[in-house]
Amino acid sequence: MATKQIKRSARDKLLDAALKIIRAKGYSATRVEEICAEAGVTKGAFFHHFRNKEDWGVAAAQHWSGMTGALFEGAPYHRHDDPFDRLIGYVEFRKAIIEGDVEEFTCLVGTMTQEIYGSHPELREACAASIFGHAATLVPDIEAAMAARGLEPGWTAASLAAHTQAVLQGAFILAKATGDRDTARDSVDHLRRYIELLFAADSKAEPTG
Repeated sequence: MATKQIKRSARDKLLDAALKIIRAKGYSATRVEEICAEAGVTKGAFFHHFRNKEDWGVAAAQHWSGMTGALFEGAPYHRHDDPFDRLIGYVEFRKAIIEGDVEEFTCLVGTMTQEIYGSHPELREACAASIFGHAATLVPDIEAAMAARGLEPGWTAASLAAHTQAVLQGAFILAKATGDRDTARDSVDHLRRYIELLFAADSKAEPTG
C-alpha cells in the first residue's frame, strides 16, 4: 500500500528550513534568499507568512518547541515507574540523540540565543520560552524523586531542571568548538553522575566542590 504524502505548506517549509540552516550557519549569517532556497519557495511567499526575518525566527523557535516537545513526550524514559529512573532515563535519552553532524543534534534555540540575546529581545524571549518550557517538563519527576527519597536540599526542582539545560547547551558549544560529538556525550555523562550524587540515598545536603 502506498504511503499517503502529507502536503507541506510554504510556511511549514520555511520553518523546517530554519532547523537546518540556523544550526549550520547561525541566525545572523542566514539570508532570506537562502531560507527560501532551502524551503523551495519564493521570496514573496516568505513575506506573505512573515513580516521579516525576526518574525520568522520567533516562529521557528515555537516550531522547534512543538517538534521537540512531541519527540520527548514519546521518549522511552517515561515508561519507568520510579521518578528518579525517569530523570536518569531523560539524561540517557539526551545522550543517545547526540548523533550525526553537529548541526543535526545541537539546539536551534540555544544557537540563536547565543547570537541575538542583546539585539533581538522578542526573539530572545521566544528562545527562553522554549528552553525553560522544556526544563519545566522535568520538574514533576524531580520533585517526585526528592519526595520519594525524603530529600530536603537547599536547591529546588526548577533550579536542577534549568541546570540540566545549562549543561546540555554547554555540551553543544563544546561539540561546535571541537567538531566532536563525543565531547558533548562526555558532558552528559558528567551530568548523570552529578544527579546521582544529588540523589544518593544517604545524601541530605547539596554536594560541595
